[in-house]
This record gives sequence, C-alpha cells and structure tokens, in this order.
Amino acid sequence: AAGGVLALPGQKVQAVDDGADDSGKTVRPGGILVKSSAASTNIPTPKWHAPWRLSTVLSAHLGWVRSIAFDPTNTMFATGGADRVIKIFDLAKACVGAPDALKITLTGHIGPVRGLAFSPRHPYLFSAGEDKQVKCWDLETNQVVRHYHGHLSGVFALKLHPTLDLIVTGGRDAVARVWDMRTKHQVHCLSGHDNTVGALLTKTTDPQVITGSYDTTIKLWDLAAGKCMTTLTHHKKSVRALAMPSFENTFVSGAADTLKKWQGRDGRFIKNFTGHKAVVNALAVNDDGVLLSAADNGTMNFWDYNTGYNFQKTETVAQPGSLDAENGIYAAEFDGTGTRLVTGEADKTIKIWKEDEEASELSHPVDMAGWRKKCLAEAKQRY
Repeated sequence: AAGGVLALPGQKVQAVDDGADDSGKTVRPGGILVKSSAASTNIPTPKWHAPWRLSTVLSAHLGWVRSIAFDPTNTMFATGGADRVIKIFDLAKACVGAPDALKITLTGHIGPVRGLAFSPRHPYLFSAGEDKQVKCWDLETNQVVRHYHGHLSGVFALKLHPTLDLIVTGGRDAVARVWDMRTKHQVHCLSGHDNTVGALLTKTTDPQVITGSYDTTIKLWDLAAGKCMTTLTHHKKSVRALAMPSFENTFVSGAADTLKKWQGRDGRFIKNFTGHKAVVNALAVNDDGVLLSAADNGTMNFWDYNTGYNFQKTETVAQPGSLDAENGIYAAEFDGTGTRLVTGEADKTIKIWKEDEEASELSHPVDMAGWRKKCLAEAKQRY
C-alpha cells in the first residue's frame, strides 16, 4: 500500500512521491486527496498513576467547606466554610484522624470564607469572604492585623503573588483587585470581565495574573501596567476553577463544558480534557502530574496532566445522615508533597484522599485501547 492507502489484492495503486508522507495526505488513483488520520494523529502514551482512595473524613465545620490552603512548611492546613469560621488543622494528625487534629478556630468573618492563602514569607494567613472582607491574620497572635477594604460585593477568590508582597482577590463585582500587603492600598483594579471573577492564578512571569470568570472568559493580565494582555473566549460555560502545575508553564481551566489546557506565556490553546460532564468547582494538580477535577455533583475525575488521559473516575460519598444532594465538592488542594489530597465538601466534611498503595500497573492498567479510540475520534472531530 502506498503511503496509507490500502490496496486490495490484484488492485494497482499509483505510488505518490510529491510530499505525500510528511503531510499525511495521499492521492488516490482517481486524484482524490485523502487525509489518513492514523498516520497524522500521534497518540501520546499516558504515564501510569495509582488510583486514589478515601483515607480520612474530618467533621469540624457547621457549613459547606468552601476553601482550603496549605502552609508552606506543609505541617498544617486551613479550611474556610459557610459557617464563617476558619479552622486550622495539623496535617499529620488529620491524616490519621486523630481527635486533636484541630489546632485553632478563627472567627471574624460574617459571611462564608471563600479564599485562603498562607504567606510563604510572613507568619500570615490571608482570608476572603462573601462579606466583602479581605483579612490578614497574624498566626503568632491569631488576630486580624490588617483589612483590605474596597470590594463592592462578595470576594470569591484569593491568591498571593509568589515573589512580590501582593494579594490578588477576585469577586462578584467582576474585577480582580491587587493589594499591597503592607500598606493595605489597592495597587490595581483589573476590570474588564462582565461577571463574577471566580478563579485566580498568580505567577512570577508575565502574565502574572490570570483570572477566570463566570462570563465564560479567561483574561491574562500585565501586572505592571494593570491592563489585560489577552482574553480567551473558548469556554461556553462559567470558568469556576483554574490550576497551574509547578513543573511547566501551562495552566488548566475548568468549566461545565470541558477542561482546557493552555500555554502559560501567551494563552495559546493546547488541548481539551473532555469527559467530566458536570459543573467543575475545583481543580488541583500535583508535582507527579496528576490533575483532579472535582464537581458540584460529587464526581471526581483524575487525569494525567501531560496527555489528558482520564485514569480514574470516582465519586465522593456524602457522610451518613446527609441528603443525596450534599455530595458536592467546593474546594480541593494537594498537600506540599502531592501524596495527599484534601477536599472541602457540601456535606460539611473535609476529606483526605491518598493513592492506593497496593495498586500496580497490572492491577489497574492504562486503558490504551479506549484512549487510542478517544484520541482518534477527537482528531476526526470538526469544530
């Protein structure tokens, strides 16, 4: 067969020399140009990852658990809930379900706590809530030492800049505000979205701030000028989650239609991660290249970050006594080592997940046949 055209026995096929192989196209004897999909679609081999399973459940909050943050030393994590409190847990004790895992409860917000972040350079915890408040807690005295005042409505997302002493908050007033941590002044008001800013990313290189909004767009911002560099309009539904790995300059956005992976520098679209048909509330990625997408209906999908292979589909279990409607996941975060996953849920629990130690490539093999089929189907798809 000449360059991807199958010849039946006894049938002569004219060989094609004019650049047939490099373009993956072949000319049939009738002069018809045929694109042979198998030749041009290269199917990436997914890395094997162990499946994850539930290890511990913590019931501490009296409302939905809306936000999670790990401290830089990885010894503790904080959770914020719809019960307006922030709880700080000892990570090691929480993982084994010890009764004294809860270190302290911080009260002060008067609305659900939607954003949390520990500062890597100061003994501070930052929190943001639907009460329009952004607070800075001193963890040595456990008191609020600063307020960042200016949001016109609830604050839904909070991130710290990795190298500068800046806080970025996004909220229902459709802007992302950049605050100077020390002076409490607003440095920039990144406006341009038409609806709630529900997700944020910050990084050291331009675009230093990335916002995802319920108006379905993602904007990349020039932090020095306070202006929008690029707007990505690929999603058809609200962008509720963004995640960025430590090992490469890309990021993933999650919406109810698909997850999309983008180039970090210019926002070039890389690929779709299709198959999670639900409202994705949280995304998290660890150093091992495991991406988790967690949804409003309690479904959790685990993906190989590099290839987009969905290696595990699972569902969280609402704690006994809950309604079926309460198996939703609002927040998810991997710890510093990437071996533990903490989710904050609608049944008021915090769940800790870990990889199955007994699993191997023999017990849970990569479904290469299904993956190949999916890759070929997507390559043929017309947009």
